[in-house]
Amino acid sequence: MFSIEAKSKPSVFEALFIVILVISIISFAIGKFGSTPHIPILLSIILLIFYGLLKRVPFKVLEESMKSGAISGIGAIYIFFLIGILISSWIVSGTIPTLLYMGFTLVSASFFYAIVFIITAIIGTAIGSSLTTVATVGVAFVSIAGAIDASIALTAGAIVSGAFFGDKMSPLSDTTNLAASIVNIDLFEHIKNMSWTTIPAFIISGVLYAVLSPSIAGVNNTTIEYYQASLQDTNLVHWYAIVPLLVLIVCTFIKVPAFLTLIISSLVALFLSIFHTSLSISDYCAILYSGFVSETGVEVIDSLLTRGGISNMFFTIMLVVLSLSMGGLLFALGIIQTLLSKIESLLKSIGALITGTAFTAIGINVVVGEQYLSILLTGEAFKQKYRELGLQSKNLSRVMEDAGTVVNPLVPWSVCGLFIASTLNVSVIDYLPFAFFCLLSPILTILFGWLNLTISKT
Repeated sequence: MFSIEAKSKPSVFEALFIVILVISIISFAIGKFGSTPHIPILLSIILLIFYGLLKRVPFKVLEESMKSGAISGIGAIYIFFLIGILISSWIVSGTIPTLLYMGFTLVSASFFYAIVFIITAIIGTAIGSSLTTVATVGVAFVSIAGAIDASIALTAGAIVSGAFFGDKMSPLSDTTNLAASIVNIDLFEHIKNMSWTTIPAFIISGVLYAVLSPSIAGVNNTTIEYYQASLQDTNLVHWYAIVPLLVLIVCTFIKVPAFLTLIISSLVALFLSIFHTSLSISDYCAILYSGFVSETGVEVIDSLLTRGGISNMFFTIMLVVLSLSMGGLLFALGIIQTLLSKIESLLKSIGALITGTAFTAIGINVVVGEQYLSILLTGEAFKQKYRELGLQSKNLSRVMEDAGTVVNPLVPWSVCGLFIASTLNVSVIDYLPFAFFCLLSPILTILFGWLNLTISKT
């Protein structure tokens, strides 16, 4: 978006007032009225248009800036279409059901909190959705914790940590795809680069959960066994169902572009589904467009497997288009440039730049309560500065996720925070101290920046 030329030069006070007003509209609508982000963002766009007209910026210029902003996200939109297809194909091929079955198998081990963390991480990565993971297996684990007198708050912290590990690292996750697309890097290059901070955070979190786990000789596996039996009854759990995942991993290692990798893995999955389903071509078309519909009668399993399809990506796609259009207006009106120019003198070193980026992502999460906007606005605001310091774009996308994606569930009035608190019946303040992975991720990314560790330069 830095290619969008500023058509006005507002004062710092004026730019700050406009940004605070926009943020207030979005945060108030989401926090007070429970609105989806789309409506307040659209209202903010209208506000910015009228502001631009008052500044005597021609409407044609404002319209073109919105178009330019939206066009910058076209790569992400194509990927989102393919993600919808991949999820559908991975369910019908049995890949996701098999991964879920394998994950549930681990719960019989000791170290309850650590196992909860690992299983939710596996399932979150398999389905690419943190909130779905929390609302399904997360609810089940909270029930198990109550039955064995384990800490509900600590269990919730482990659930949130594992679910958002998956949301951050899964190639099926919309936030992961969005972060990579905003800075124009390959999806799997982004995931690989995130592992430098994510794996240490995962290991440290796992150790902490293991140490804090109560001394329990055994866990009542009745519920877990019931879920496993329900998965087997779908006739979607097969050893060969892991092949699409292996194909995806191999394509990643040989550096096949993400667009082609998703297509290849989806085609392999659809081919394998022939061996255990008798679907017609029209059935496949319906599943790829509308998603797979599970009808086992088991609510948890049906929630996990009723997913995918192109149409189910429209919510995210529309949010991306609106957010980027708003970003285009903010740049065309010179608002972002004015604010960045005031802090530019403070961002002369790599450590300072990464710290500034992280606090911007955290700040947007805290004020607006929306992780998509945290990623979008942070990425667009700092892209040029990373180039000026000779840093590769993947450094920026990593910070956006380390301090953007995983911080949202720690904010009580955020979209994720409100959802998780109501779903698990545990307040954000109660589980926040125990969401170790979410707390460690921004700390590690800032620390690595100051120590100049794993920082890729051009």
